[in-house]
Formats: sequence, structure tokens, C-alpha cells
Amino acid sequence: MSEYLDAQQLEEAKIRKVWSVSDFVRRYRLDPIEENRLTKLLGPFASEQELLMNARRSPQFR
Repeated sequence: MSEYLDAQQLEEAKIRKVWSVSDFVRRYRLDPIEENRLTKLLGPFASEQELLMNARRSPQFR
């Protein structure tokens, strides 16, 4: 049996996106030391909000 899903209802459900820490590090180009720190702090998976709030990025000067 199938069911119709309304896109607006799905957006209102506020589903939290869960990332793999290694995928997040690769996407945001963080160094391996930062990946290790985030993995120790949050485990192998965490919500996008948790990762964004805890990630540190060293400045990249030209």
C-alpha cells in the first residue's frame, strides 16, 4: 500500500540531518587532527548542527 506525502508536511517535521564525521570533514576540507577531535567528541555520526557548532577551522592565509 502506498501513501501520498506532502512536501510541506515533511519540511515542517524538522528532521535533523545526520552526517558521518568523515564525510563532514571531507566536505568542509578540515584537517585530520580536527577529524580525530570531532570523532572523539561526538562519535562516528552526529547531527549537522552539532558538527557545525563544534568544528574549528584554521585560517588559510594566502
